[in-house]
Amino acid sequence: MTTIGVIIVLLAVDLAVAAVRPHRVGFREAAAWSVFYVLVAVGFGLWFLSAHGSVFGAEYFAGYIVEKSLSVDNLFVFVIIMATFAVPEEHQHKVLTFGILLALVMRGIFIAVGATLLSLFSFMFLVFGALLLYTALQLFRHRNEDPDVENNVIVKTARRVLPVSDEYNGGKLFTRLDGRRLVTPLFVVLVAIGGVDLLFALDSIPAVFGVTEQPYIVFTANAFALLGLRALFFLVKGLLDRLVYLSAGLAIILAFIGVKLILHWAHVDIDKRIPEVPTPISLGVIITILVVVVIASLLKTRGDTSVTAHAGSLRASRSTDRETD
Repeated sequence: MTTIGVIIVLLAVDLAVAAVRPHRVGFREAAAWSVFYVLVAVGFGLWFLSAHGSVFGAEYFAGYIVEKSLSVDNLFVFVIIMATFAVPEEHQHKVLTFGILLALVMRGIFIAVGATLLSLFSFMFLVFGALLLYTALQLFRHRNEDPDVENNVIVKTARRVLPVSDEYNGGKLFTRLDGRRLVTPLFVVLVAIGGVDLLFALDSIPAVFGVTEQPYIVFTANAFALLGLRALFFLVKGLLDRLVYLSAGLAIILAFIGVKLILHWAHVDIDKRIPEVPTPISLGVIITILVVVVIASLLKTRGDTSVTAHAGSLRASRSTDRETD
């Protein structure tokens, strides 16, 4: 309960800053908040390691790194959403904070459901593993594409069902025009981010269950990774275009964790002699892939500024479909 209390306090501070003082977040402020959240996450991990042992401590850090790396892909999509809906810079802070809150709620629900399913049915490790392998394959196939936000089912439904105003109206979610109550474009942006949060939760929760079966570790790894996402957005959004191999690297990480889950299922349900992948090895593999991806991306874009990174997509965009027809 203490951990949840700390997370709620940190979220409340974020919401208060976003609501009370809408402003353009500069590099210094973003860097300070990013360092703060990383130190909080690492400090919690060190305490957790000393209190509960090296095994659980390693699982927390592995889960945190997995979620942090996947959250960077979230940032790509957030940038696309902000650009698509032309969100003013002074309101981006608020959008991101509400997006993180929505993500925490959704992931909390998925963690509870996932933990229950895994405790009742061991074959769910096989299901989760297969889901990650499918996601990895799709992400790798469409690694050079971006999600089509405007044609997202949730966004299209919101636009069709709800009366939307043309102006952001000071960052409000609702407004009145000629006596008629309307939602502002900011409301639609939150709907879009909520839909993205839902899709990412479907992938990230099985991924982190691949490094630990403890719901508490899964939740804290997710929470601390997401809490720093707002500041990280403003810190690295200018560098995201250079991470050209990130989607491919994340696809490899998801495939690796998918295989790990399937091996665990086979070890439990088929034959104890089937090997499992220890957490320290998982941690080493994930860190190595991320380091290689970042270095290779920076080297690639240093000599060719025309190369641009993409968020990756789980299905081909409409423009791609038309090109292949």
